[in-house]
Amino acid sequence: MNTELLHANFGWLHAPPFPPACCHCLIIRSEAGLMLVDTGIGMQDIKAPEERVGSEAMQAAGFQFIESVTALAQIQQLGYSTADVTDIILTHGDPDHVGGLADFPDARVHLSSEEKQQLETADPRYRSTQFSHRPHWVTYDINDADWFGMPSRCVDTAVNIDVRLIPLPGHTLGHCGVAVQTEDRWFLHVGDAYYLRRELTDPQHPIGELAAFRATDNAQRLDSLARLRTCITQHSDAFQYCGYHDTSELPASVPSFEEVL
Repeated sequence: MNTELLHANFGWLHAPPFPPACCHCLIIRSEAGLMLVDTGIGMQDIKAPEERVGSEAMQAAGFQFIESVTALAQIQQLGYSTADVTDIILTHGDPDHVGGLADFPDARVHLSSEEKQQLETADPRYRSTQFSHRPHWVTYDINDADWFGMPSRCVDTAVNIDVRLIPLPGHTLGHCGVAVQTEDRWFLHVGDAYYLRRELTDPQHPIGELAAFRATDNAQRLDSLARLRTCITQHSDAFQYCGYHDTSELPASVPSFEEVL
């Protein structure tokens, strides 16, 4: 079965004086349907931002509510409907990663068991209204395969390719990267394991202060980042990778913040 991995930006965050940050997601297209890695800011967020995102998060992160950038709008532009999205794999449950879930109510939503457990607590970083449509959760708690020296959890999707959750806790307790096997090599979406790619080569980068502030467990976050750094160094020819917020990692074909305003 032929598959194609597409890069997309499903949302913008801009809280001046900081530069804009993207919501870099993946679309995996196959004959069986579409699979998404994270969903960005969704249509329902745009309709009810304070209820679904909250004024504090909106101001702190600078949520931008732009319909044309949503996953739903971009999926439709590709000629698909919501029903064509069979699976969504989450790195974690922060509001800027899960806003589009409600736009694809029939999709199975895959995530770590640790993250799902946190979503069910009173942790203020999560917004229960973003899950009020009752997603079809599929959780994973067993590290059942090795992935370039890192533990991984095999994900069962409708798309017949190898997909793994790579535990990278710290940003949240159940935070994971998502590894997808393409025709020529693997691709790893690291989620928020780093905010900027430069963190891999500059452990003292100032963005680390924000990352530490946003981490549920900063010691775990730093350990995950160190393990990720080692894996990339040792296996640089075996896979490509990206994070969620670094605009420099977006393909040139993806419209910039200024272009969509």
